[in-house]
Amino acid sequence: MAYLEIRDACVHYPVRNTWGTTGEVIKAVDHVSLSLEKGSILGLVGESGCGKSTLSRAIMQLQPLTSGSIILNGTNLSELPAREIRRRRTDFQMVFQDPYASLNPRMSIFTTLVEALSQRLSLKKNEREAAVAELMNRVGLSPEHMYKYPHEFSGGQRQRIAIARAIAPRPALLLADEPVSALDVSIQSQILNLLTDLTKQMGISMLFISHDLSVVHYLADHIAVMQRGKIVEYGPADAVFNHPQHEYTQTLLAAIP
Repeated sequence: MAYLEIRDACVHYPVRNTWGTTGEVIKAVDHVSLSLEKGSILGLVGESGCGKSTLSRAIMQLQPLTSGSIILNGTNLSELPAREIRRRRTDFQMVFQDPYASLNPRMSIFTTLVEALSQRLSLKKNEREAAVAELMNRVGLSPEHMYKYPHEFSGGQRQRIAIARAIAPRPALLLADEPVSALDVSIQSQILNLLTDLTKQMGISMLFISHDLSVVHYLADHIAVMQRGKIVEYGPADAVFNHPQHEYTQTLLAAIP
């Protein structure tokens, strides 16, 4: 049984103008069905505005579905009350595109990571520094900088902090929404390798979202191609990358430098 199942998910927005609703509807996510096995990586690729981020927000229960269901480890998240969603939040975490915007600039890295660790663990005061140091080492950061603030780090370092915060509660599912697109090319491969290593070491399932098919092919087991809210192609990563069937997938491949 798949750890994550997306069944016929739809997110539709009515178009509004100054006088109210026009009757037109934007289908940001249009009858999407996908599954993600335990410990595997699913790459979701498509151009900006195709509905990738809307789908990720729906999985995180930050965006309500118009219809369909999001099933995590056999539980339909779409049917749970808000209090239960908050309780289950430790099971599924997200890494956002802009690490600076996703980190609180007034909180030190120590405070940020202790807060995340405390969602799953009961840490005594004398245990916190050691736990934060271990977490920082795991993502390739020096523990001696744990009392610094986000603005004192580079973009790549901030994304490592964001990843550390996401894995701190020991989630079974990680959503990575364009996690390297805001970084220098020289840093991107380091972050991709880090994410790949963490999923293997911790047994995490990951949905990796990108507009770059070559990046998705680099680390994903399966690839789903999204266009205008619909999945137009899905299959093993090598098959989709080397033998694309849909015209849109072929266009994405042709756009790779």
